[in-house]
Amino acid sequence: MAMSTGDNSGGPMSEINVTPLVDVMLVLLIIFMITAPLMSHRITVDLPTANPKVSDNEPVEPMDLAVKPDGTLYLSDVEVTEGELKAQFAVAASKSPQPELQIRADKTTEYKVVKKVLADAKEAGMVHVGFITTGKE
Repeated sequence: MAMSTGDNSGGPMSEINVTPLVDVMLVLLIIFMITAPLMSHRITVDLPTANPKVSDNEPVEPMDLAVKPDGTLYLSDVEVTEGELKAQFAVAASKSPQPELQIRADKTTEYKVVKKVLADAKEAGMVHVGFITTGKE
Protein backbone atom coordinates (compact mmCIF):
# COMPACT_ATOMS: atom_id res chain seq x y z
CA MET A 1 0.00 0.00 0.00
CA ALA A 2 1.25 3.35 -0.89
CA MET A 3 1.40 5.84 1.93
CA SER A 4 0.81 8.94 -0.06
CA THR A 5 -1.84 11.68 0.20
CA GLY A 6 -1.99 12.28 -3.50
CA ASP A 7 -0.02 15.51 -3.51
CA ASN A 8 3.69 15.95 -3.57
CA SER A 9 4.05 17.20 -0.02
CA GLY A 10 5.79 13.99 1.04
CA GLY A 11 3.89 13.67 4.32
CA PRO A 12 2.34 10.45 5.56
CA MET A 13 -1.06 9.43 4.29
CA SER A 14 -3.87 9.93 6.81
CA GLU A 15 -6.40 7.55 5.15
CA ILE A 16 -6.19 3.80 4.57
CA ASN A 17 -7.18 2.53 1.15
CA VAL A 18 -9.89 -0.07 1.94
CA THR A 19 -10.75 -0.98 -1.66
CA PRO A 20 -8.48 -4.09 -1.77
CA LEU A 21 -9.88 -5.23 1.58
CA VAL A 22 -13.46 -4.86 0.34
CA ASP A 23 -12.59 -6.75 -2.86
CA VAL A 24 -11.13 -9.68 -0.94
CA MET A 25 -14.06 -9.76 1.48
CA LEU A 26 -16.58 -9.78 -1.38
CA VAL A 27 -14.76 -12.64 -3.11
CA LEU A 28 -14.76 -14.63 0.16
CA LEU A 29 -18.45 -13.86 0.68
CA ILE A 30 -19.29 -15.10 -2.81
CA ILE A 31 -17.25 -18.29 -2.28
CA PHE A 32 -19.03 -19.02 1.01
CA MET A 33 -22.44 -18.28 -0.52
CA ILE A 34 -21.77 -20.79 -3.29
CA THR A 35 -20.25 -23.56 -1.13
CA ALA A 36 -22.59 -23.37 1.89
CA PRO A 37 -25.61 -24.93 0.12
CA LEU A 38 -23.40 -27.75 -1.18
CA MET A 39 -22.48 -28.74 2.39
CA SER A 40 -26.11 -29.02 3.49
CA HIS A 41 -27.00 -31.78 1.01
CA ARG A 42 -26.62 -35.17 2.60
CA ILE A 43 -26.52 -38.54 0.98
CA THR A 44 -29.62 -40.46 1.92
CA VAL A 45 -29.14 -44.14 2.55
CA ASP A 46 -32.01 -46.54 3.20
CA LEU A 47 -30.74 -48.57 6.18
CA PRO A 48 -32.19 -51.96 7.08
CA THR A 49 -34.01 -52.34 10.35
CA ALA A 50 -32.94 -54.88 12.94
CA ASN A 51 -35.36 -56.94 14.94
CA PRO A 52 -33.45 -58.50 17.84
CA LYS A 53 -36.51 -60.45 19.05
CA VAL A 54 -36.69 -62.61 15.92
CA SER A 55 -34.34 -65.58 16.03
CA ASP A 56 -34.37 -68.18 13.29
CA ASN A 57 -31.78 -70.43 14.90
CA GLU A 58 -31.29 -71.72 18.38
CA PRO A 59 -28.15 -70.48 20.15
CA VAL A 60 -25.16 -72.63 19.29
CA GLU A 61 -23.10 -74.03 22.13
CA PRO A 62 -19.54 -72.64 21.86
CA MET A 63 -16.51 -74.91 21.78
CA ASP A 64 -14.54 -74.44 25.00
CA LEU A 65 -10.85 -75.19 24.54
CA ALA A 66 -8.44 -75.04 27.48
CA VAL A 67 -4.70 -74.95 26.80
CA LYS A 68 -2.31 -75.84 29.60
CA PRO A 69 1.27 -74.48 29.77
CA ASP A 70 2.70 -77.89 28.81
CA GLY A 71 0.59 -77.93 25.61
CA THR A 72 -2.13 -80.28 26.85
CA LEU A 73 -5.48 -79.53 25.18
CA TYR A 74 -8.90 -79.94 26.82
CA LEU A 75 -12.04 -79.60 24.70
CA SER A 76 -15.08 -79.16 26.98
CA ASP A 77 -12.95 -80.35 29.92
CA VAL A 78 -12.03 -83.61 28.13
CA GLU A 79 -8.40 -84.14 27.16
CA VAL A 80 -7.90 -84.38 23.38
CA THR A 81 -4.93 -84.92 21.13
CA GLU A 82 -4.01 -82.56 18.31
CA GLY A 83 -5.43 -84.96 15.70
CA GLU A 84 -8.74 -85.29 17.54
CA LEU A 85 -8.91 -81.53 17.89
CA LYS A 86 -8.42 -81.06 14.14
CA ALA A 87 -11.24 -83.53 13.50
CA GLN A 88 -13.50 -81.66 15.94
CA PHE A 89 -12.63 -78.37 14.19
CA ALA A 90 -13.57 -79.87 10.81
CA VAL A 91 -16.93 -81.10 12.15
CA ALA A 92 -17.68 -77.74 13.81
CA ALA A 93 -16.67 -75.77 10.70
CA SER A 94 -19.17 -77.73 8.59
CA LYS A 95 -22.09 -76.85 10.92
CA SER A 96 -24.45 -74.02 10.12
CA PRO A 97 -24.36 -71.75 12.07
CA GLN A 98 -20.79 -72.34 13.05
CA PRO A 99 -20.07 -72.46 16.80
CA GLU A 100 -17.57 -70.08 18.32
CA LEU A 101 -14.24 -71.44 19.47
CA GLN A 102 -13.45 -70.00 22.91
CA ILE A 103 -9.82 -70.47 23.91
CA ARG A 104 -8.76 -70.42 27.58
CA ALA A 105 -4.98 -70.45 27.69
CA ASP A 106 -2.94 -70.30 30.87
CA LYS A 107 -0.98 -67.07 31.09
CA THR A 108 2.28 -69.00 31.23
CA THR A 109 1.46 -70.92 28.03
CA GLU A 110 3.88 -70.16 25.22
CA TYR A 111 2.43 -68.29 22.28
CA LYS A 112 3.59 -70.91 19.78
CA VAL A 113 1.14 -73.43 21.31
CA VAL A 114 -1.80 -71.02 20.96
CA LYS A 115 -0.62 -70.07 17.47
CA LYS A 116 -0.66 -73.75 16.45
CA VAL A 117 -4.25 -74.11 17.73
CA LEU A 118 -5.30 -70.98 15.84
CA ALA A 119 -3.63 -72.24 12.66
CA ASP A 120 -5.42 -75.60 12.98
CA ALA A 121 -8.77 -73.84 13.49
CA LYS A 122 -8.21 -71.59 10.49
CA GLU A 123 -7.14 -74.53 8.34
CA ALA A 124 -10.35 -76.37 9.25
CA GLY A 125 -12.44 -73.32 8.32
CA MET A 126 -13.34 -71.95 11.75
CA VAL A 127 -14.12 -68.23 11.54
CA HIS A 128 -15.47 -67.40 15.01
CA VAL A 129 -12.63 -67.50 17.52
CA GLY A 130 -12.52 -65.78 20.89
CA PHE A 131 -10.23 -65.68 23.90
CA ILE A 132 -11.46 -66.01 27.47
CA THR A 133 -9.69 -63.92 30.10
CA THR A 134 -10.26 -63.08 33.75
CA GLY A 135 -11.21 -59.64 34.97
CA LYS A 136 -9.04 -57.46 37.19
CA GLU A 137 -8.90 -58.68 40.74
